[in-house]
Amino acid sequence: MTDCLFCKIIAGDIPADKIYEDENVFAFRDINPVAPLHALIIPKKHIAMINDLKPQDAEVVGQLFLAAKEIAKQEGYDETGYRTVMNCGEAAGQTVFHIHLHLLAGRDLSWPPG
Repeated sequence: MTDCLFCKIIAGDIPADKIYEDENVFAFRDINPVAPLHALIIPKKHIAMINDLKPQDAEVVGQLFLAAKEIAKQEGYDETGYRTVMNCGEAAGQTVFHIHLHLLAGRDLSWPPG
């Protein structure tokens, strides 16, 4: 999509602090972090929100979580713990309509979130 912020980041049109990339996934540090590690993990395929997922997208969603595991290990949080969050829709806090998995670590995270 030509007007999607995250598609522009993937294309290299907008700079980002990349921390992971493979064939299907791109991850970078959030510009407004809420934890010492706050990464956004996005599929290279544009999917606006969870409600737009199709059965054939199951693999790419799984790849987001596999990337989260690798990033947590690379950043040294795989043993101490981390949180993953995916918002769906404005009321849930989704501000960029390209699905993305938040990876948070490095501080105590309370429950329930929000």
